[in-house]
Amino acid sequence: MTLWGWGDRKLNRSLRHPQENLLLWICVAVTGLTVVGTIDRALSENSTQPLLVLLVPALVFFVRGQLYARQRVNGVRITEHQFPEAYQMVVDAARTLGLPRPPDAYVVLGHGQVNAFASGHGFRRYVAITSDLFEIGIRNGDSDALRFVIGHEVGHIAAGHASFWRQFGVSIANVIPGLGSSLSRAQEYTADNHAHRFCPEGAHGLTVLAAGKYLYGKVDFAEIAEQARTDQGFFVMLVNLLSTHPINTWRFAALHNRDRPGRVF
Repeated sequence: MTLWGWGDRKLNRSLRHPQENLLLWICVAVTGLTVVGTIDRALSENSTQPLLVLLVPALVFFVRGQLYARQRVNGVRITEHQFPEAYQMVVDAARTLGLPRPPDAYVVLGHGQVNAFASGHGFRRYVAITSDLFEIGIRNGDSDALRFVIGHEVGHIAAGHASFWRQFGVSIANVIPGLGSSLSRAQEYTADNHAHRFCPEGAHGLTVLAAGKYLYGKVDFAEIAEQARTDQGFFVMLVNLLSTHPINTWRFAALHNRDRPGRVF
């Protein structure tokens, strides 16, 4: 039986970035050692002040619940009657990636931001897409690009990235510059792999991250991918290291050349 929040295990193993699990265990170890050290300090000093770090699980729970509520009350839920084409994309992605049921999906006001994300609260899982990004499929008629975006976000859920315990397990590591962000980049490559499995012809839609929703159709995806071979150097690597998402040139290169995984470092 497939657990909610996870897709097909065999498929996930084949699509997961090879460095993701190692980085995950490092982040979990950092969080675990911090918690153990905090308890030890509290016991040795006979003080409750260090135990404030143990409120992190409650904080993660609160933030997830508040974020989910915000999408529900401020966004437009994608259903069979509200944006039915997009709803079918969510259903198709969930089926392709082995989820037992499709996640909730919302269109939220973008205010010019081109973004989408996946998360959860309790037993719920959902994806949210900003209106500016959603327009590329509905207004611009580029259904493949929207399918890729939806496949990417549903891929996060299928790979277990929206789990409460996973997000708590990396919560403390996330405040260490370069550590939590490195795991995040590996997860983005994993989600891209899921999206490519679902709709490979929509990968060009990621150029919206470089040129925006009006100009992305004029961009040569392969040419940006080729820049990954020439745009190198210390500061390029630093920008990538501190980012939660792979830099565009490396990310496009990984989708353009499927022979090797995307570069995390």
